[in-house]
Amino acid sequence: MADTARYFSGLAHEQFAPDDLLRQAIESEAAGFEAIACSDHLQPWWEPGQAGHAWVWLGAVGQATRLPLGTAVTPPGPRYHPVLIAQGWATLEVMFPGRPFLGFGSGESLNETPLGADWPSPDEQVERMEEALELIHRLFAGERIDHRGRHFSTRGAILHTRPGRRPPIYVSAFGPAAAGVAGRWGDGLWTLADPERAPAVIEAYRAAADDAALEGARVWKGAQPPEFYTDDWHDPRAMQEHAQREVSDDDLRQALIISSDPEVHAERIREVERLGATIVALMNVSGADPHGALRTYGEHVLPALRGARAGGFG
Repeated sequence: MADTARYFSGLAHEQFAPDDLLRQAIESEAAGFEAIACSDHLQPWWEPGQAGHAWVWLGAVGQATRLPLGTAVTPPGPRYHPVLIAQGWATLEVMFPGRPFLGFGSGESLNETPLGADWPSPDEQVERMEEALELIHRLFAGERIDHRGRHFSTRGAILHTRPGRRPPIYVSAFGPAAAGVAGRWGDGLWTLADPERAPAVIEAYRAAADDAALEGARVWKGAQPPEFYTDDWHDPRAMQEHAQREVSDDDLRQALIISSDPEVHAERIREVERLGATIVALMNVSGADPHGALRTYGEHVLPALRGARAGGFG
């Protein structure tokens, strides 16, 4: 999939003043980068350093360039309540439609402890990140939320300015627990390009994403038993109860394509073509991000299938 890679310009608020960084964003666009991603810090990693406010700066970048833009990564916690994160990215999306993305992570003590809060354990950090992501998703779905969780509380929170889409969320992960959160709640994964650690993180992310797709597809067990097509089965509730007993998750994986890897989709479709099919109708039955699934098919799966077909005639 190397031929489908996109190249983002990562700009460090810890190292450069925001006015200089704005010039770098403009120069990044001129150089041919495809998006702007910036760090989101209260303090730099060293002194003397810099620490401009990323959200304020993104508004200037949106006006000065035409590129997609976002952070890598913004954490929930004492500094940013998830309702404020949702409000911030709703605002960016209204001003610059289709361009913002949210890089999301568990944060660092460097940026949270100065606000007076105790720094939580790694498990609590991941738990807090997942709770925040659930709230952000619900807010972008238009809910008015009363919530009292372990890490965050809300009273009637709602996005009064809500755009037509939720910006994609790329979740930072360096271990399997955070990668699982990314697979359940994120649209993509941020991680370090470490050849020893990255494969395990990516695998955990894909496994969690596959689990989410399987969960959404389980309702389609109700269409699997062959007797439903021949016998007098007409009550959807009874059919679903029967199917849940008779059809296992492994059976469903065989009947459907449940994978976050576009190549797996392409290979399963090639199997159908090898049976002699001249038309293959493909339907998303998981309910998990149908628009993202169509983008993935348009960018990866269909080009792979057509490329293989063209190669076959070579």
